[in-house]
Amino acid sequence: MSTAHQRFCQALQGQLPAQRIITDPMLRLALGTDASFYRLIPEVVLRVESEAEVQTVLAAARAEQVGLTFRAAGTSLSGQAISDSVLVLLGDGWGGHQILREGAEIRLQPGVIGQQANDWLRPYGRKIGPDPASIASCKIGGIAANNASGMCCGTRDNSYHTLAGLRVILADGSVLDTTDAASVAAFRQQQAGLLAGLRALADEVHAQPALAERIRHKYRLKNTTGYGLNALLDFDDPIDMLSHLLIGSEGTLGFLARVDYRTVPEHPHKASALLLFDTLAACCHTVSALANAPVSAVELMDAKSLAAVADKLPELLGERAYAAGLLVEVRAPSAALLAEQIAAVEQTLAAFPLARHTGFSSEASDYEPWWAVRKGLFPAVGAVRTLGSTVVIEDVTFPVDKLAEGVAGLQGLFARFGYAEALLFGHALAGNLHIVFAPRFDAPAEVERYRALMDALVQLVAVEFGGALKGEHGTGRNMAPFVATEWGADGYAIMQRIKALLDPKGILNPGVLLNADPDIHLKHLKPMPAANPLVDKCIECGFCEAACPAHGYTLSPRQRIVVWRQLQAWRNDPQQAKERTRWLAQYRQRGIASCAATGMCASRCPVGIDTGALMQALRGPSRAPLLASQLAQQYRLVSAGARLGLHGWQWAGRLLGRARLARLNQAAHRRWPTIPLLPITLSPAQPLKLSPVPGGEPVVVFPSCPNRVLAGSDGQHSELAATLRVLTRAGFSPRLPEQYAGLCCGQPFASKNAHVAADAALARSNAALLAASEQGRLPIYLDNGPCGLRLIAAQQAGQLDARLQLHAAPSFLYRQVLPRLALRKTARLALHVPCSISKQGGAGELRALAGALAEQVVESGVACCGFAGDKGLSQPELNQHALREVAARQQGCSGGISASRTCQIGLSTHAGLVYDGVEVWLDRLSAPNLS
Repeated sequence: MSTAHQRFCQALQGQLPAQRIITDPMLRLALGTDASFYRLIPEVVLRVESEAEVQTVLAAARAEQVGLTFRAAGTSLSGQAISDSVLVLLGDGWGGHQILREGAEIRLQPGVIGQQANDWLRPYGRKIGPDPASIASCKIGGIAANNASGMCCGTRDNSYHTLAGLRVILADGSVLDTTDAASVAAFRQQQAGLLAGLRALADEVHAQPALAERIRHKYRLKNTTGYGLNALLDFDDPIDMLSHLLIGSEGTLGFLARVDYRTVPEHPHKASALLLFDTLAACCHTVSALANAPVSAVELMDAKSLAAVADKLPELLGERAYAAGLLVEVRAPSAALLAEQIAAVEQTLAAFPLARHTGFSSEASDYEPWWAVRKGLFPAVGAVRTLGSTVVIEDVTFPVDKLAEGVAGLQGLFARFGYAEALLFGHALAGNLHIVFAPRFDAPAEVERYRALMDALVQLVAVEFGGALKGEHGTGRNMAPFVATEWGADGYAIMQRIKALLDPKGILNPGVLLNADPDIHLKHLKPMPAANPLVDKCIECGFCEAACPAHGYTLSPRQRIVVWRQLQAWRNDPQQAKERTRWLAQYRQRGIASCAATGMCASRCPVGIDTGALMQALRGPSRAPLLASQLAQQYRLVSAGARLGLHGWQWAGRLLGRARLARLNQAAHRRWPTIPLLPITLSPAQPLKLSPVPGGEPVVVFPSCPNRVLAGSDGQHSELAATLRVLTRAGFSPRLPEQYAGLCCGQPFASKNAHVAADAALARSNAALLAASEQGRLPIYLDNGPCGLRLIAAQQAGQLDARLQLHAAPSFLYRQVLPRLALRKTARLALHVPCSISKQGGAGELRALAGALAEQVVESGVACCGFAGDKGLSQPELNQHALREVAARQQGCSGGISASRTCQIGLSTHAGLVYDGVEVWLDRLSAPNLS
């Protein structure tokens, strides 16, 4: 660490908690990685939780002249979220929001994920304007700092044009809240020189007609190259100029502490169509005509893009090759208007030679697969790239009337420089094209080939066509050397003076957006060494992080892969042997032991990488496979032993007092982590009594061990008892398999890599279910999410008899049981959708059940609770971390609903609200529907 950085850290001691000043080498590598193809390792990583802390950090940086880079989610693609100095990460304290003017505006802190903002706005029929493909992962700070847009956003609904106000902390520590008259008045007085400087720059631009016209032309296009000089033309007040210059400034002019958006309608009625063409020219001419039609999105895909996803849509793309395609969406506030708009679009399309037209469909089951493959085009190259190569996505804009020529020119460049895998796709109405290809950076000749391509690309786009080198992904490092080429010396000089006005010491994100080094885009290129076939296709985009319960506790899936790649790269380097040994010891906890291994990362990953599978493999085989097999064979005794142990736990609580027992358990867990930390409320269920129901429809219930051993929230009866009552009330005659107390789906053994025992348990369950269901004639109700997932996945893999009719609980309850019940609604319930239910595709049905039980449903906002089988007991800190924000979200709820007994234990322990299974709530609030 440099002397300046040492002094910087010393200055922060006592100002920030020590655990949030991170200098550990492994963590600096892991936390310093973003989605770009560049690699810089910060000297220091900080987590800040408040504006006061940001001001403290800025003061120390000014004093020591060290650079600061602020980061929200790290999904940026152009190298603007990395640093070799100080990286400042947003902690949990930046997730606030406020709905304003009945949803017409929303006030957001920079740590809010974009999709979360839209979820809050959904009841008002509104959304934020920007809609980047990464909206489920990226955060408001990055969306605004990059002026990100997306498929439907265009140039009209981006952050610049929907900005209602912001709160910023400048490099000198001063604060401006543009929505607060007192703040604005104070800022005008304290920063008169800065505002006068902006006014003078605006006057200069107005006085140069050629420059002014260039700016207007550039911003008729999608453009995020350099600073938003249109702010100097669009506004008269320097306060407005400043606030709009900060949008798209990539953290180089100030820290965005809050952004207020004017929202846009989220029309409930939509339809999509896929159009295929035999010539690129016909496709692009169709785009020009659709610009005047009532469409909300038109996405272009070239021939290679279509070929890359042909296996995902074989019925449409598998028969023959097409030159190009358009994915068109129409949205409207009513079904009648939607039909009118579709008719108008069809009339426009009638004049063009379409090779194939799917017709417009308003059925989500039809159009969602089309949009899924369009969104998957970026990683499509990543999934097939050669080992050791990386993925680059460039983002350029042509004037729409030059789109066909622009596409042809780009295709020619890739043929010329030998990037045969390159795809072209993008937002056709804006002339905005994304270029995805897989260069290698592991040899000087490959770097030079990339240099030559970029030089030619800049000449084609910026010079020959007068387009924009960056349409929506931000300038970053990869286009910083070419900003002057696009804007000319006069425009570039204005940008340099803007930077000098707002950050005279150059401490904010140095090297990004403006950079005097003509080769900066060729330096610090990220290595992508082979690590393990399970994760080698990872492009480090970070989409997985929002679903990971360990993110911010230890490492996220992306960070686990980054570190494992480094460990593998060091494997044959004797100079790094000692460091590798030290890292491996740390990785056992940070990477392997603290991974929930539920696979939710794969559900968010564009190429389906399950980092948990790698962590599970790295744990190695079971340490006691023979014991595991014996336990699987005698699982009835295991269940009885668990129940007996819970009786002992209850007895100890009565003898010692619950509070004292909890303290003793915590002390023992800290001293010997293998001792589980048990919730004090755990108790055994009373023996189950099941009486046959004459005349009812037979259904087999597979009783999971948690639901038959553990008592529910009443402390006496199992949730299985509630399940049986609900099924009976709905006219079913539930039955249990013979010797059900000894059955297990095998998941407890599989999670410990005792696969022989797991398979044996699965085989016994298969035989029992076949017998109970009369060889598959009767439906089988799976009463617990994780066990249901295990059985359904096993059947899909051929390990369970195909005749078995397996039904996940939410699906059976929603489709078969709910129509037969009369429900009374409670006011407000919390809902947690377990990851096992999400992976089965049953989240919508569980939400519908919750909606039938409550007037208002508040979701936990957590993709995975981190309980993960028994990990909630053996490593409860993971579960607690994953649920740290849930209590604040569920204020006013009378109870919680879920569909996994173990998840409910963790939620009830750490979220401050009792969670029960959905069957328990149906039992409480239902009567037979006799109509």
